[in-house]
Amino acid sequence: MVLKNGPKNPELSTTPPSPHQRRVRYRGTHPRRFAEKYKEHDPERYAAEARKVMESGKTPAGSHRSICVREILEILAPRPGEIAVDATLGYGGHALELVRALLPGGRLYGLDVDPLELPKTEARLRAAGIPAEALMVRRTNFAGLPRLLASEGRQGVDIVLADLGVSSMQIDDPERGFSYKLEGPLDLRMNPQRGRPASALLAALGEAGLAEILRENADEPHAGSIAASICQTRARQPIATTGALTRAIRAASFPGRRSKEEIDASVRRTFQALRIAVNDEFGALETFLRHLPDCLKPGGRTAILTFHSGEDRRVKKSFQAGERSGAYARIAGEVIRPSAEEMRSNPRSTSAKLRWATRA
Repeated sequence: MVLKNGPKNPELSTTPPSPHQRRVRYRGTHPRRFAEKYKEHDPERYAAEARKVMESGKTPAGSHRSICVREILEILAPRPGEIAVDATLGYGGHALELVRALLPGGRLYGLDVDPLELPKTEARLRAAGIPAEALMVRRTNFAGLPRLLASEGRQGVDIVLADLGVSSMQIDDPERGFSYKLEGPLDLRMNPQRGRPASALLAALGEAGLAEILRENADEPHAGSIAASICQTRARQPIATTGALTRAIRAASFPGRRSKEEIDASVRRTFQALRIAVNDEFGALETFLRHLPDCLKPGGRTAILTFHSGEDRRVKKSFQAGERSGAYARIAGEVIRPSAEEMRSNPRSTSAKLRWATRA
């Protein structure tokens, strides 16, 4: 006798049937919370819905739209057989286009510190048909690039790409704490398994130190007022969530009458400044830039995408110093920006700046 819901030949079945899993239920007709957006989390299965989201100028939940892909490919000019590094793998959009151009015979090293997103990205790239030998994925900060290349027995590579922006899937997940628009724990760590979250940093900083971080990391013009408001709020109750921090910033005594957009800009800059401090982003970037020429073969190309003045200033000065010392043969004369069409279709690209250099 054959069981109604079982296999027709039970003797041949060695794996028990997996229980049916219901999708997360939500109120109303459209999901709002990150975890509920099941269609956006599976863009291949729900391609039409994902396309509608992108056509509206947004990014599907849990995914990322790579910026300046055409410009980066033109600058780096990857060729079959070359060796490249995507120093900030993220969602893998740049990496996929690079590795396709490196085939046959080439190889891409993909680096990222995020232990939550890196396995998803590697699985996504493998599923796209990239040969195993053409893609090497490593969980490491890009500041450790020289050590990685030494462990691989390589004295240099042909291409190094670094996209310094926070990936959309990190911003959209409330549990990561990157967005002031979403209520969640105030974390802000690229690698939530290491270091201390932004809530712990805020608890330890004095008012002067906090104001200095806001000025140094985000050029915040109202750093003093915001730092004072945060410290006053913290004296009453610890600031442990994104919402609590946002309310503390909005409560600051801003001079004159400021619009909602201007206050929102200060909120964004404050989150940016704390994220940079929590992850020591400037320290890692300076280490990476210092060793970058030695990681490139003669004639090797590098391109770096930045998203705020602190990053761009460091990249620009490093490339200029490298050109003066003879480490770089050529560098970008002018910064490259996303096209008007790209900025319209993907508003998160608006602040991007692209610079490049060629090894002597």
